Amino acid sequence: MDILSLVFVLISLPLLWSGMLNLFYLPLSLAFELRRWRKRLQPDEATPLVSIVVPAYNEGRVIIACVKSILACSYPNKEIILVNDGSTDDTLEHMQRFSDQENVIVIDKPNGGKASALNAGLARARGEFIFCVDADGIFSEDTIPAMLRAFDSPYVGAVCGSDAPINLDRPQTHLSAIQAHVGTGFVRRALSLIGCLPIVSGNIGAFRRSALAKTGGFRHGLLGEDLELTWRMHRAGYDVRFAPDALVLAEVPSTVRGLWKQRVRWARGFLQTSWLHRDMIGNPRYGPIGPFLALNFFTMVGVPILQLSALALLIVLIVFGASPIDLTPLGFLGWLGLLQTFFIAIVALALDRAWSHVRYLYAIIFWAPYSIMLSLVMVRAIYLELRRAEQRWNKLDRVGISAPVVAASQNTRTTQ
Repeated sequence: MDILSLVFVLISLPLLWSGMLNLFYLPLSLAFELRRWRKRLQPDEATPLVSIVVPAYNEGRVIIACVKSILACSYPNKEIILVNDGSTDDTLEHMQRFSDQENVIVIDKPNGGKASALNAGLARARGEFIFCVDADGIFSEDTIPAMLRAFDSPYVGAVCGSDAPINLDRPQTHLSAIQAHVGTGFVRRALSLIGCLPIVSGNIGAFRRSALAKTGGFRHGLLGEDLELTWRMHRAGYDVRFAPDALVLAEVPSTVRGLWKQRVRWARGFLQTSWLHRDMIGNPRYGPIGPFLALNFFTMVGVPILQLSALALLIVLIVFGASPIDLTPLGFLGWLGLLQTFFIAIVALALDRAWSHVRYLYAIIFWAPYSIMLSLVMVRAIYLELRRAEQRWNKLDRVGISAPVVAASQNTRTTQ
């Protein structure tokens, strides 16, 4: 076996591995969509009280658009709980502009972190279902009823909505849009169908009040409080579902530095949650989520380490005269991941009916260097966790919502 070909395959391992997993997810995603299409025929009649908790720390640039979009939703039975977590900008002042609304509650508290802010909101919530939303989120007209439709059984404890980028103004965010369709829309459809959805996103997630009473609120001292609570839901035996029509538009990092900071935070949150719930990983006692978490841990931690090790070896081989271009059959295998990703991206766009985003498919060419960056992110996260480095909100630097609030009444995946 040609060692250079093998090294090239290992460097391409993240794309190749995810491509293989996506081919497995393909029939599951299609089955999920067929099942969801059948349920659309059932009318929505019940309108239980929904509490929407919006934690915010220095979100003055975006909080107004967020609240206006929620208020614009026609769902009648809702309350909005705005939690200012000791902001040093004008976030509180903007929140107080809505305090005269009958269904808006404003909470001002000292800075204590996102979990603390969320729990302060949960303590005031009266709804049968509680939504947790980031302060830059823009609701669509169907976000609330679409989330509630996914609570189709008393065993469903949590539902994850679908988030999409709003600041589509450069190649980096174009890639984020394609990744949202593949990673959020396509993969979460499949995982939801088989009971293995590992996260209810902090961007747009909903919980049944009775499930929260059993599992508890958000855990303090973590960078991935949404991930940890989701694993706790699984541990307690609840189903976790995905609602692809429950769309929220939000900002994504528009700079490499911002993307790096966000992904390091997510990676540290994953490592912290994995350690806390290490007994679940690979344990069939918890149902299909147990074996899946073992597979997911290999994907998140093992594959990046293999990729970076191979990249280091490739550099050594090139120094000693090896050619970096290898067209042997084994070397060609390394390109299959990119081809599979392109195919799955088209399927994901079709499932989301996001035909206008076809023009962003060119950004897939950046996916390979992006995968190397993610591997470096995981190594950095491991280093920071071993050092027990400081934890902060470390949130994205907002540039301000770039689309008008009227977009909240449209499925902007098909109109952008």
